Amino acid sequence: MAEINQGVRETVNSQAAQAFYRTLSQAAISALTPIAAVLVALAFGALLLWLNGFNGSDVVTVMVFGSFQDIRSVGEILLKATPLILIGAGLCVAFRCSIWNIGAEGQLYVGAIAATLVGTSIDGLSVWVHAPLVMLAGALAGAAWAGIAGYLKVRFQASEIVTTIMLNYIALILTSYLVTGPMRDASAAYPQSARLVREAWTPRLVTDLRLHIGILVAVVLAVALYIFLRRSSRGFALRVVGLNPHAARYAGMNVARNVMIAMCISGAMAGLAGAFEVAGVTRRLYQNISPGYGFEGIAVALLAGNNPLAAILSGGLFATLRSGSEVLQITSQVPQVLVLVIQGIVILSVVAFAKLRDILRTVA
Repeated sequence: MAEINQGVRETVNSQAAQAFYRTLSQAAISALTPIAAVLVALAFGALLLWLNGFNGSDVVTVMVFGSFQDIRSVGEILLKATPLILIGAGLCVAFRCSIWNIGAEGQLYVGAIAATLVGTSIDGLSVWVHAPLVMLAGALAGAAWAGIAGYLKVRFQASEIVTTIMLNYIALILTSYLVTGPMRDASAAYPQSARLVREAWTPRLVTDLRLHIGILVAVVLAVALYIFLRRSSRGFALRVVGLNPHAARYAGMNVARNVMIAMCISGAMAGLAGAFEVAGVTRRLYQNISPGYGFEGIAVALLAGNNPLAAILSGGLFATLRSGSEVLQITSQVPQVLVLVIQGIVILSVVAFAKLRDILRTVA
């Protein structure tokens, strides 16, 4: 009997040790693959600059460290990180549910349109009422726009990849139509809307910087979405649907409802990013208000491993690279085309290493 008990204890201890080492190895893989992706991308960027007659070391010394010259530079990085964190964290929810929302760019534009309408058509409200109302309008518009693709998915089994991409084009064309037509500021020389009333502006964190409170909202919402996915029954249902919708349906979960929730959450986050761009940065709507935040947010979510909490760090990383690209173009006279290619290499590297990370996790 004592020998049997001893054997049972050894088996339990062995299984516990194996589980511990498996968890430790998976954590190491999750931590090291994003770092490896960035290092490989920077190495290729340096090689590309060297082949074109520029100093390859500028990729690190200028593009990375040059972005942290002073407090204003850091503020610009955080300003660019705000929409990336919002979009990336929202897409983490959709991707966890195995819903490929490629329409964050269009949802951002629709959110910007709604925020502009609320910020220009209403007057006389307190800033404590008007500014949140602008944010709410942007989030609801983004959620509704994503909800269209979600409904087509659950009702007609239409591919969300196709529908969200098509909705991107509709949103961009709609924005161009509005700022050149019904919403155009007649006194402006370029296509743009009227300026938002001051009470609708997003308050700034520091008076002398463009950085606004959106960065705090983005971080808080990313943490909230992490808790939602990990600690709530609804978040658990979303993850189960993402892993196996047939098993989720057999367990009594409403798959269609969870798909719609995931789409609307990701759309609301993108729409909120658009509202912050209008109310916190440009103060009016333009044709090209986004430099591609919606598409870059996909890479942010992938680099974060579909973890909203990690999206804070990956969003900051991509914001640093974006700001560094601008510094590289100005200080080292690197053509914009090369800068865009380097940014593309970073995104491709991130996607490739995200897939490698998933493979290594299954092996570990």
